[in-house]
Order: sequence, then C-alpha cells, then structure tokens
Amino acid sequence: MNVSDGMNYAPKGKPRPVVKPGEFVFSAVRLDHGHIYGMCNGLTEAGGTLKYVWDPDPAKVASFLKAFPQARPARSEEEALSDGETHLIAGAAVTSERCALGLRAMDAGKDYFTDKAPFTTLEQLAAARKKTAETGKKYMVYYAERLHDEGSLLAGYMVEQGEIGRVIAVNGFGPHRLGAPGRPAWFFEREKYGGILCDIGSHQIEQFLTYAGEEDAAVTASRVGNYNHPEYPELEDFGDCMLVGKNGATHYFRVDWFTPDGLRTWGDGRLFILGTEGFIEVRKYVNLASDTPGGGHVFLANGKGETYVNAVGVTGYPFFGQLILDCLNRTENAMTQAHAFKAAELCLLAQEKAVRVK
Repeated sequence: MNVSDGMNYAPKGKPRPVVKPGEFVFSAVRLDHGHIYGMCNGLTEAGGTLKYVWDPDPAKVASFLKAFPQARPARSEEEALSDGETHLIAGAAVTSERCALGLRAMDAGKDYFTDKAPFTTLEQLAAARKKTAETGKKYMVYYAERLHDEGSLLAGYMVEQGEIGRVIAVNGFGPHRLGAPGRPAWFFEREKYGGILCDIGSHQIEQFLTYAGEEDAAVTASRVGNYNHPEYPELEDFGDCMLVGKNGATHYFRVDWFTPDGLRTWGDGRLFILGTEGFIEVRKYVNLASDTPGGGHVFLANGKGETYVNAVGVTGYPFFGQLILDCLNRTENAMTQAHAFKAAELCLLAQEKAVRVK
C-alpha cells in the first residue's frame, strides 16, 4: 500500500469473515478512482466473494486483476449487473457518473456501494432517494476517512462510551497531496468532480454527523479557492466550511491539496472532538516529526486523566462485515440510508453556497 498516494490509498486489515465463501457475492464496476481497491479489500476481508470486474479501459481491468486475481473480467457492464448471483455492485466511477451507475444497479436488483462523493448535484441525490424508496435497495457510500481508519473508529467508540460527555464541537482537517501528473483529466473538471467541498469535504461532514449524533445540520458558511494552481483553472485547491447541527453541535472543517512533498504520507489528517467532559484528538495517518511509524494516534483527555492509544490493530474495520449482513438481512447496522444521504446533501449544499475567495 502506497501511503504517499491518496488516490490509490487502500487500507488492508485482518480477515474477519461474517459469511462463508459464496454466501455474499459482489462485483466491481468502474475503476476510475483507486478507492475501489480499498472497497474491495474491505468486502473480501469480511468474507465477500468477488465475482466480476468491468471497466471500459482494459488496462484498468488488468491492473485490478493483479490485486484480485479471483475476479473474472465481465464482457460488459450489463453482464455484471444482470448476474443472478451478485448481491452488490461496488463502483468508483467518475464522480459525476456515480449516481447513474447506482440507478442502473438498483434497477437490476442489486445493492450499490460507491466511492465518495456519491453525487455532484442535488438532482442526482433526489433521483437516488426516489430509487431507493422504489426498489428497497441500498445506496451505500465509502466514507473511508472514518470507515477505513482505526483511529477514527476508536474515537467513535470513546464517544459512544461517554468518555468525553456530550459532543458539542467537531473540527476536521483533510489535507491531501495533489500528485497532479498521476491524476486523470476528469479530476480537474469542475462538473465531473463536483468541487472540493463536495468531494473530500464529504468525509468531514459524515464524521461530524456521526460523532455529534446529529441527524441534520445547516451550513452557515463555506469558502473555496484556487490559490496556487492557475494551470488547472477549474480545480479548487482549498475549501472550508462551518455547520451547526439541529441539536446545536458545531462543526468546522478545512480541506486542501497542499500536502508538501516532504511529508511521509498523503495527508496529515486530523480530527478534534470536544465534549462537555473532555476532548479527543486523532492523528490519522502520521504523528508529525516523530519516530513513530504510521497513523492511528488517538489522544484522550477527560476527568480521569490523559490517555494515548495507538489504534492500529485495535478496532479492525467492522463496517464491511456489517454492510454484508445488512444486505443479506435488510438491516441498517453499518450505516442508515438516511445518514449516507444526509452527509451527501450537506456537502452539496456547502459547495452550492460557497464563496469564492481566490
């Protein structure tokens, strides 16, 4: 796993199967973003059986088969979508095309698991909401910066256990390395990637709703800019946003494409959770300028004292097994559909309301 390359960052965990081989079959359709590898890692580690892979680019399929040799190349998208054994379609299409793929998957009787951001317009969100209501199928989203990060998961357990009291504020920082030469052309086209708050901002808003226990929020301010990449005029290399939850919790986040080359990972992702009885900090991917390798650094302070935990290997990645069982049992333990859509809606509203500062 290349920790310096965010686009192809694909965490691997220990196998924790929740089903026997063949009991839950999924296929990978559209490989435009490298997150499809992390999505498929998580599902196979949870016991999922990967059957088909399809993309219009044979080179992408060939690379995918090196990582997942058990998959079979489908002759067409339709072959994967119409397969009677397949329960779920996992896809990482161009961002603006993710909704259309999801609608086709649900029409074919499949649950759908997409990379973030799941939409680029509010019209797409409305269409997905309508389709899930019509079909009863799932439209799940890979909000990886919480779901595939053990430090973030451990912080969530600490919140659930009341270690810091009631959460009143969440601050998130999601810097990323641009790596422009390795990015596809669509990445720099505003209509296709949706804007920085829609794209990587979606992680931050989903985290806020989760940690604060909020079901809805209002965007009070948002800003975007292109400070240092005039050669890519449609790129937003900076964005920030403020929200207030329906129950009063506040949220501020900043996202950007300014990770320096000297940093050993693709981004110094940070999370701060303030409660009425303490606070938590998570250094997700690196403990800056220290000899400690890797991420998963969780710091807790409350009335009992100060605690540090290295979360790597502690929590695993339970979302994927929960998702498999949700698909089989028609439950909502991994993530509710309302939550997945609300996070998407708020990032779209943040993007829509954003003031251009540069």
